Amino acid sequence: METSTTTDTDGFGETADGTAVERWTLEREGTRVRVLTYGGILQSVRTPGRDGTADEIALGLPDLAGYVAHAAPYFGATVGRYANRIGGSAFELDGRTYEITANEGRNHLHGGARGFDKRVWDARAVEDGVELSLVAEDGEEGFPGRLAVTVTYRLEAGGALRIDYRATTDAPTVVNLTDHSYWNLAGAGSGSALGHELRIAAGHYTPVDGESLPTGEIAPVDGTRFDFRAARPVEAGYDHNYVLDAPGEGVAAELYDAGSGRVLTVRTTEPGLQLYTADHLGEETFGPCGGIALETQHFPDSPNRPAFPSTVLRPGEEFASTTVYGFSVR
Repeated sequence: METSTTTDTDGFGETADGTAVERWTLEREGTRVRVLTYGGILQSVRTPGRDGTADEIALGLPDLAGYVAHAAPYFGATVGRYANRIGGSAFELDGRTYEITANEGRNHLHGGARGFDKRVWDARAVEDGVELSLVAEDGEEGFPGRLAVTVTYRLEAGGALRIDYRATTDAPTVVNLTDHSYWNLAGAGSGSALGHELRIAAGHYTPVDGESLPTGEIAPVDGTRFDFRAARPVEAGYDHNYVLDAPGEGVAAELYDAGSGRVLTVRTTEPGLQLYTADHLGEETFGPCGGIALETQHFPDSPNRPAFPSTVLRPGEEFASTTVYGFSVR
């Protein structure tokens, strides 16, 4: 019989300025997820394997101090106002150039020095889940416009995790939001996730230069190491954006671990998906390639690439994006 989501809340410490952090636990039909108000972080996803044993499959840290100390991997965080990279930490909008925070060499990454991953969000219960909200003021990290954001986590029938992003602005701006979870279907902390079988419904990708910025080309995956249209084991060395064939239709990506039998499916309304094999994760956390990130997104550096799908948001419009993670076994 179908059941509704149960929710619970407990404390998860305080930030350096004394702001209390909450942890929300959602459970439904074998899936348990935990979300922090710090960083909008998806701290925990626990699902059963083929043998019925439940295990953590998203890389998460046990306490707030860990997230503060290891901010750079963005474990499970909601990243914004602009996820991924903006080249040269600048872009032009309506004839004006905006200079934004450079926090990866000369480039901007994942919202800057104090992006959404380092903010404490407000939270309220909603049907089958929790809604987080925050306001990014005009000029934060150099971005124009006062941006009001909500991110809602819900467990749907069958235990799928649905994440809905919404944002409005009072001035023209750019927006790109995503969840930065790392997945290891054999169990978080079990070692490398390389060897998981991956399928991505994308016939094209965006090649990058030496700074991991798109060259501007949209290239076919045919005959390259970037072709995951048929499921095959993941190797190291990926931090690339895929151009999804049919956003909003069908499964965008599927990850499978033969040992546990766990299957992760990704459905999204976004046009792109970043495959990141986390080659440089530190040994003090989960080690190199300890998880695989599948970040649903608009393309990196879109504000400087007119040929890419636009990330511009204007007053009177609403940014709306949905990603659903499904969990099963085979």
